[in-house]
Amino acid sequence: MSAQINEQFTTFTHQFAAAASRANRLALENAETIFGVQLKTFEKNIEATTAFFGELSEIRDVEAYKTVWPKGLQIAKDNAERVAAAGQEVIGLTLKTNEALGQLAKSQFEAASETAQATVAKATKAAKGK
Repeated sequence: MSAQINEQFTTFTHQFAAAASRANRLALENAETIFGVQLKTFEKNIEATTAFFGELSEIRDVEAYKTVWPKGLQIAKDNAERVAAAGQEVIGLTLKTNEALGQLAKSQFEAASETAQATVAKATKAAKGK
C-alpha cells in the first residue's frame, strides 16, 4: 500500500513539474513577444522623431518653421497611434497566453480527477473482493 502511495505521489509530482514548466515557458514566450512589440514601436517612434528633429535643426527662417509645424504634429499623432496599436497587440497576446494557461490548468485538473476516480474505483473493487 505504501509503495502505491509513493508511486502515485511521484507521478503527481512529475505531472506538476511538467505543468509548471509549460506554464513558465508560456509566460516567458509571452514576455519576450511583448518586449519585441514594444521595442519595435519604440524604435519606429525614435526614428520618426529623430528624422523630424534633423529636419527642424536645418531650418533657418520663421517661414520654414510654419511649414514644418504640421509635419511635427503628424509625427506626434503617428507615434501615439503606434503606441496605442502596440498596447492593443500586447493585450491580445496576453489574453491568448492566459487562455493557454487556463487550458493547461484545466487539463491538469481533469487528469488529477481521472487519477483520483481510478484510485477510488480500484480501492472499491479491492474492498469488495475481500
